[in-house]
Amino acid sequence: MGAPVTRFEIGCKDSPATRRFYEKVFGWKTKDAAFNTGVETGGGRGIDGAITALGHEPHNYVMVYMDVPDADAACDNIKKAGGKVAIGPIDIPGNGGRFAWFNDPEGNLLGIFQPPA
Repeated sequence: MGAPVTRFEIGCKDSPATRRFYEKVFGWKTKDAAFNTGVETGGGRGIDGAITALGHEPHNYVMVYMDVPDADAACDNIKKAGGKVAIGPIDIPGNGGRFAWFNDPEGNLLGIFQPPA
């Protein structure tokens, strides 16, 4: 079945400035989304993502998300395999799916995303 990496997220304090930076440096196209700024990286090979100002710590982070069919089951598997669930699973308002952040056994922070039904 697999769990493809389908999205990235760049955390920041100043969303407009961060948005301008990536637009200028890499030519990314950005657009306002419900809770963040959507990013289209272009080029036809990469994945799209978001720039997010949470309004609280952590401000500066980079997250990659793997798609999973069931966030709760994935979190259970993470714990059974020696990882730790750091956040979630959390419902994204407006039937936006569910996500969780976890630490692998080495401490790396990663994310899972369950697409909306």
